[in-house]
Amino acid sequence: MPILTWSDKKLIVPEPAQLLTSNFVYPRGEGIGQKAENRLIMGDNLAIMAALLPEYEGRINLIYIDPPFFSKKNYRARIGRGEDSRDPGKWQMAAGYLDNWKSLDAYLSFLYPRLALMYRLLAPNGTLYLHLDWHADAYARVLLDEFFGAENLLNEIIWTYHGPSPIKRAFNRKHDTILSYFKGKDYTFNVDDIREPYHPNTIKTFKSSKKAGFGKEPNLKRGKVPEDWWYFPVVARLHSERTGYPTQKPQALLERIIKASSNEGDIVADFFSGSGTTALVAGQLGRKFIATDATWRAIHTSSSRLTVKQASPFSIEHDSVTPPPMLSPVKFAHLEGDAVLLDMENVPELDYWEIDSAWDGEMFKSVAQALRPVRSGALLTRIPLPEDVGREICVRGVGVNGERYQTVLKR
Repeated sequence: MPILTWSDKKLIVPEPAQLLTSNFVYPRGEGIGQKAENRLIMGDNLAIMAALLPEYEGRINLIYIDPPFFSKKNYRARIGRGEDSRDPGKWQMAAGYLDNWKSLDAYLSFLYPRLALMYRLLAPNGTLYLHLDWHADAYARVLLDEFFGAENLLNEIIWTYHGPSPIKRAFNRKHDTILSYFKGKDYTFNVDDIREPYHPNTIKTFKSSKKAGFGKEPNLKRGKVPEDWWYFPVVARLHSERTGYPTQKPQALLERIIKASSNEGDIVADFFSGSGTTALVAGQLGRKFIATDATWRAIHTSSSRLTVKQASPFSIEHDSVTPPPMLSPVKFAHLEGDAVLLDMENVPELDYWEIDSAWDGEMFKSVAQALRPVRSGALLTRIPLPEDVGREICVRGVGVNGERYQTVLKR
């Protein structure tokens, strides 16, 4: 098979990151005392994956990644609430992530060693899904052929969607490509978990003529296996899912992938986790997850989303060179009876806050959380205390621009 070469192609042997745990999160107080098997990690994913090898090499059952596309853009995150979606000029924005490269060589040199480590981390029956678009999917396919073998391409999936476009001299580019490769012949594929109803026209046709399928009559009640082209609306059209994080992917897309290529209790990883959709859906479906991203914006978006919409405990970690923003000591909450109340005048643009009701002065254990509603509405300003309350209660908050606050309350 041909292989792809470029000027500085090489497999980097990275120095493993030193991973430090920032805190543990028990969404809505569920699972307190349980081991947090799920991990959300901030930092350079190349060094992080190297650090994961001793524990996870050959153990991760499914890897889905949605890396930079080589789009040559700088993406911004929406942090405002209740804004007019038709007037982008008035949106409140913050830094998202960079997808700007000096050259295609630079982009491939970034992607290549990361794919190599993912191959090592993948279980013998594991599957990798690489989500890209027309900018670089052809090059990535040749790289994946090098690691997996061209014969182990499971599918080239086309995700189609609608939306406005400024293009006037070409057909509108309204699809992404998801390349799926398996590591071994006994790969997981749960065909009955992803079946979908036949189109009403198909059902009508077979009711009128048993010969409609050229001698083959489908099980209309069981449904069909989806084709390798999928239509899911983009998140901009899914108001209940929007976080404001750029290029966020719809939950239904990840649900199909996770159901097809993993089982309950399996480990699912996303090393470009962005808004945390993979981790969210994996947790909801009873899988364990490892999710990493390089930016605090992504980690905060993922963490706050996980606390509201899934129940599995998880740790938040970072590599030693990428710490989260410093905690500013600000008195922004007080005790009132059996609850903690916010003092909003001290932190007027708070996005999220959480409570450790038995603060030990070292490891923060979040047992109650509140997130500003995505579309409109006010942040919850009162959180009842759980039953297990210590002498000190630590309250932490995150502002809309990512700043972090902490106050300690004494009973």
